[in-house]
Amino acid sequence: MKDGSLAPAFDVAAHDGSRVALADHAGRYVLVWFFPEADTPHCTIEGNGFRDRFRDFEARNVTVFGASFDAPDKNRAFAEKFGFPFKLLTFDKAADVFGVEDPADPGWPKRISFLIGPDGRIVKIFDPVDHTTHPAQVLAEL
Repeated sequence: MKDGSLAPAFDVAAHDGSRVALADHAGRYVLVWFFPEADTPHCTIEGNGFRDRFRDFEARNVTVFGASFDAPDKNRAFAEKFGFPFKLLTFDKAADVFGVEDPADPGWPKRISFLIGPDGRIVKIFDPVDHTTHPAQVLAEL
């Protein structure tokens, strides 16, 4: 995938028991930020950054989703522990539609994000990602 590509369609489980499909968010920007593992130090810093800037994303018509290969229950505990106002999605590592599995650490996703436009095309792929500055970096791109 590259900037300008059609984003892969997905329909996955969210931490709150719902299902999330990209098609349900047509007409809005969608940010899918992948993190390696729920409730680990760097993932927490990055998640808190998105949480703390959540209203800024909403004001710019952006739906934010965290994403990992973690089970929904693990993501639920992570989201509840830190009060994340956005959904954490569980992608199946065996059917990795975004191609985010880390070749250096198989079985885990890379720290990477996809900003998808209202038309379903990828506006920008953020790779690599600095967990301390990434939320501000995405906002600066909007």
